[in-house]
Amino acid sequence: MNKTATSVSFFLPHEADTDRLGAWLAERLRPGDCLLLEGPIGAGKSHLARAFIRARLGRMEDVPSPTFTLVQTYQADVEIWHADLYRLSHVDEVAELGLEEAFDSAICLIEWPDRLGSAAPKSAIRLALASEDEGRRVVILAPQHPALIAELAGAWSEHG
Repeated sequence: MNKTATSVSFFLPHEADTDRLGAWLAERLRPGDCLLLEGPIGAGKSHLARAFIRARLGRMEDVPSPTFTLVQTYQADVEIWHADLYRLSHVDEVAELGLEEAFDSAICLIEWPDRLGSAAPKSAIRLALASEDEGRRVVILAPQHPALIAELAGAWSEHG
């Protein structure tokens, strides 16, 4: 485990661990929180977002990747926006999606957040996934959320 006051890194050996991390985050994020999901195609961004959404909804739900729709919304105790910005060709297209308004009142899960440019919320939580061995390495950077990083470090330290 590598940890500082603003970031934490750990290994997720199985898909079930990715599900557990999504559920763990779903219990803690609040309206106005934004989770920027980074990583190459196939790294597990949509998998983690599905686990998050299902946990927050409290039920099994079809959670399609928003690759073609760009944004899917879900109504739990708070509105959840799941966006996949992969197909955007210019940062100006972000404004047309209504994300900036959602950043204030919803929980936003954003795949391919580099497409946001300067529109990315300054308080966003960055979660990067990368394939490693048979599992995934996760690095979470959250300078504005040191308590979340400390809790993550404690809860996930056994995952090495």
